Amino acid sequence: MSFRTSPKLSAPLEQGGPPAEYVEDVSPGSGALPPRAWYASSDARSLSLNGSWRFRLSATIDAEDDSFAEEGYEAGGWAEVTVPGHWVLQGDGAFGSPIYTNHLYPFPVDPPHVPTENPTGDHLRAFDLPSDWPSDGGAVLRFDGVESCARVWLNGTELGEFKGSRLPHEFAVGHLLKPGENVLAVRVHQWSAGSYLEDQDQWWLPGIFRDVTLLHRPAGSVGDFFVHASYDHTTGEGTLRVDSDVDGRVTVPALDIDVATGESVTVAVEPWTAETPRLYDGVLATEGERVPLRIGFRTVVLEDGLIKVNGRAVLFKGVNRHEWHPEQGRALDLETMREDVLLMKRHNLNAVRTSHYPPHPAFLDLCDEYGLWVIDECDLETHGFTEQDWRDNPVDDDRWTPALLDRAARMVERDKNHPSIVFWSLGNEAGTGRGLTAMAEWIHDRDPDRLVHYEGDWNCRDTDVYSRMYAFHDEVDKIGQRLDGGTHKRRELPFIQCEYGHAMGNGPGGLADYQELFEKYERLQGGFIWEWIDHGVKHPELGYAYGGDFGEELHDGNFVCDGLVFPDRTPSPGLVEYKKVIEPVHIEGDGANGIVRITNKQDFADLSALAFEWSCQVDGETVESGSLSVPALAPGESAEVKLPEPPVDGRGGERQWTVRALLADDTLWAAKDHVVAWGQFAAGARPLPSFPATDRPVRDGDRFTLGPAAFDARTGALLSIGDVEVSAPRLDVWRAPTDNDDGAEWQTDTRYGMLWRTLGLHRMRHRLVAVEAGDDALTVRTRVAPAAREVGLDTVYRWTSDGERLKLTVSVTPEGDWTVPLPRLGVRFGLPEADGVEWFGGGPGEAYPDTRTASMVGRWQSTVDRLQTPYLRPQENGARADVRWVELGGLRIEGDPEFWFTARRWTTEQLDAARHRTDLTPGDTVWVNLDHGQHGIGSQSCGPGPLPQYFLKAEPAEFAFVFSTTR
Repeated sequence: MSFRTSPKLSAPLEQGGPPAEYVEDVSPGSGALPPRAWYASSDARSLSLNGSWRFRLSATIDAEDDSFAEEGYEAGGWAEVTVPGHWVLQGDGAFGSPIYTNHLYPFPVDPPHVPTENPTGDHLRAFDLPSDWPSDGGAVLRFDGVESCARVWLNGTELGEFKGSRLPHEFAVGHLLKPGENVLAVRVHQWSAGSYLEDQDQWWLPGIFRDVTLLHRPAGSVGDFFVHASYDHTTGEGTLRVDSDVDGRVTVPALDIDVATGESVTVAVEPWTAETPRLYDGVLATEGERVPLRIGFRTVVLEDGLIKVNGRAVLFKGVNRHEWHPEQGRALDLETMREDVLLMKRHNLNAVRTSHYPPHPAFLDLCDEYGLWVIDECDLETHGFTEQDWRDNPVDDDRWTPALLDRAARMVERDKNHPSIVFWSLGNEAGTGRGLTAMAEWIHDRDPDRLVHYEGDWNCRDTDVYSRMYAFHDEVDKIGQRLDGGTHKRRELPFIQCEYGHAMGNGPGGLADYQELFEKYERLQGGFIWEWIDHGVKHPELGYAYGGDFGEELHDGNFVCDGLVFPDRTPSPGLVEYKKVIEPVHIEGDGANGIVRITNKQDFADLSALAFEWSCQVDGETVESGSLSVPALAPGESAEVKLPEPPVDGRGGERQWTVRALLADDTLWAAKDHVVAWGQFAAGARPLPSFPATDRPVRDGDRFTLGPAAFDARTGALLSIGDVEVSAPRLDVWRAPTDNDDGAEWQTDTRYGMLWRTLGLHRMRHRLVAVEAGDDALTVRTRVAPAAREVGLDTVYRWTSDGERLKLTVSVTPEGDWTVPLPRLGVRFGLPEADGVEWFGGGPGEAYPDTRTASMVGRWQSTVDRLQTPYLRPQENGARADVRWVELGGLRIEGDPEFWFTARRWTTEQLDAARHRTDLTPGDTVWVNLDHGQHGIGSQSCGPGPLPQYFLKAEPAEFAFVFSTTR
C-alpha cells in the first residue's frame, strides 16, 4: 500500500492527432511513471546509455517524420552527439547556437504556442542488452534531464512524452527489451509549452543533458521510500522511520538498529548539520533488493519567528548555483560538482540555493557528505510575463496547475531523503497565483518536516519565510528591526535574502555591510550571493563568449557572467572577499596591549577543529611567529587571549600582528593548515616618508633638472627619473566603468558609469596655467575639466627633491557644482618597461573601498600581467589598496598617505573599449595609476550601488608620492 498521496502527474497516452500536438499541450506529459526517490541499488543491475548517439537536426517540429523510431531504420548518414550534452554546444556550430536572455522569452509570448521554427533533434542509441541481464522482474528507462520536451520510443514502441527539463522521468520498459540489440529513439524539441515555465536567466540549451540509464527492477524490489530522521536537541536522541512502498527492513549497524519499514526507533545519535555533517550508513532491504542509505538526523522548524535546526537558529552564508561548465553547459560530471562543493567549503560558504531548478541528484549527495544547507528550488520561472504585467501568467491559470504540481512532486519525491535540504522552493520570479498556492499546499502536506520558500510571495501567504532579493542595506536594517510593515504573518517570519550581492564583473561591493546587519538582528538569517559561476561559453576567438556573441537577435549581453568564480572555476576576488566576510571565527586585537579577542561565529561547532597561530611583521615581513592557545569556544562564545611579547627588532618600521585560524587536521574538504579565518591589527603607527626639500630646479636649455629628475621647461612635464624614462604623471579621474558602475537599466538616477560619461569624465582636458621654478620646488599649475561643462579641478603639481629622491605633492580643488562622485582621484603615468612588481600594502589580490575586507597588509610580489583580474567583459580591475610603497620598472614609489596602485599594459581607454579579454593587446608602455581615492564598487548591476561612505566625493584633496630609482 502506498504511504503517499501525489497529484495527478500525467494523462493517458493520446492516440492519433497531429504528430506535434503534445508540444503545445500544457499538461506535463504522458506515459511516465510516478516520481520516486533517487537512489543507487546495491543489487539491481543498471546500464548507462550515455555516450555517442546518432543525431539529426531539423529546423521545425514537422520537418521529418517519426519513421526514425521504427525498427530497422538506417541512420548511418546521421551525425553524432554526446549524451549527456547540448547539441548547440557540439558540432562546431553545425547544430545551431546558444541563446542567452535574462528574462525575455526568445519567442513570441503566446502561451502555450511556440514558433514553427522550433529546432528539433532526433536522437538514436542502439545498445546491446548484456547477456547476463536478469530476466526476472522489470526494467525502467530513466531520463534525468532533457530540455525542453521529449518524445520517446523503444524498439519502435512509443513510451510517451514529457516536459520539465531539469526533472527525472521514468518509463516501464521491461516488456519491450530484447536480447541483443535494442534501439532507443528520442525526439527533443527546443521549444514547447514547458518553455514558458523555464525562463530562468540562463542559456537556452536544448538536448539530453543529464544521464540516461536503464535500471533493472527485480521482483520485490524497493519502489519508493521516505527516510524520516529527526533529532531531539534536548535529549540528544534521533528518531528514525523509513516508510516504504514495499515492506522490508532497515538496518543501521553503527546504531544497532534493525527494524521493519514503517516502524520508528529512537536512539542516541550525533546530529547532522552543515558544520558537522554526520551521516550514518544503513541499508533498506526488501525481498528483492538492498538499497544503501546515508542517514542524517536533524529537525527543521519555524519557531519563535526563526528558522531553527536542531534547536538553534541558522545563519545562511550562501550562494545561488546554476549548473554550468564552459564547454559542456549544464551537463556536469561528478568531479565538476565535487569541485564546486570543495570550493564552497574552502571559502566558508555553508548554504546553496539551487537556482532555479533541482540540480543533478549527485550534487545533493555531495551536500549531504560535505555539509551544506540546501534550498532545493523547483524547475519553474515565468519571469518574461512581467513584460505584460503578468497577464496570462501560467501560475495563475488553472489549466497549467497539473504541470506545476508535477514539477513540485518530481522535485520533492526525487530529493526527499537528503538531510542537507531544509527548504523546498516553489521556483523563482513567477509572480503569484493559484498554481503556486496549490504547489505549497501539496508540499506542506507531503513533507511537513521541511519549510517552504518562494521569494515572489511578499505577503507570505504560501511560504514559511520572508524572502527578498537585492533589498538595499537601509531596508534590510528596517526589516531587522521589524519596521518594514507588511502583513501580520510576514512580520512574524524570519527574513533571508535569497539573492543579494550581484557578482557581475568587479564586485560585489558592500558584502561586509550586509553581513554586519545579518549578525546584528536576530530576524535576519543571512542570504545567498548571486551567483556561483560566470556562464561564459568557451570560444576559440573570444576566449569566453556571452550573450550576443552567437548572433542572437534578442539577448542580455554579459549579464550571464555574474559569478563568484570564473568559467574555469578560478575564484574571483569577489569569492575571496566573501570568504573573509563570512569567516566562522572573528579575530580582532589590541596590538598596543598585546591582546587578541577570538569569537566563534558558528551555529553548532566549537573551535576544537582549529589551531591558531600568530605572527609579527615589521614593514610587511614576518620576523617571528608561533602557535596561540585558544580554548575550544562554543558557538557564540568569545575569549581574550594574550599575545607573546613582541620580538625585539632594531629596524623601527611599521609593526603589526597577524593571527590565523587553521584546520588542525585534514578534513574531507581541505587539508591541515588550510586558513579558515584571520585577523590583522597594528602594533604601532606607520612612519611616514620624511623628505627635506634641499635641491632647487635648474634650467638647462629646454629642460629643468631637479635632483634625479628632468622636466620639460615649457610644460613642466616630468621626462625621467635617473635613467628611467617616464611619460609625465598627470591627474586622472577616469576608470573603465565596471558592470556595477554601469548599473541596472531600471536605476537610472544613480548609474554612475552613465553619469560619468554624460559629464565627460572619460575625456578630460588638461590646460596648463603656469610653470613656476622656485627656490625649492618646481610648481606646475593646471586646470583639468571635461569639454562642454563648467565643472573642473584646479590641480597643482609641486615637485621637490633632496638630491636623490623626488617628491610630488598634488593639490586638487574642485570648481563648479559637482553633482556626482569621481571614479578615481590620482595620477597616471607610463613606463617604457616593467614586469616584476613588489609592494608593501594590501594584497595579494585587488581591493576597492567596499571590497577590501580580504586585503591583507604584507609584502607581495607579482608581475604586471598577473596584477590583472580577467573579468569576461574588461573593466576597471587590479587595484591594490593601502599601499605604502611599490617597486616596478626601476622605480620605488612611496605614498603619503597610503594609496591605491594599478599597472597594466594598456590604457584605461583601451580597457574601456574592449568587449572581451582578447580585445586587449599589450602595448610598449606600462601604464601606472597611483590613486589617492577610488569610488566604491557596490552591486548595482542588479542591486544597490555603493553606500554613501564609499563615495569618492569631489572635494579638496592633497596627497604626495616619493620617487627614487632602484637601479
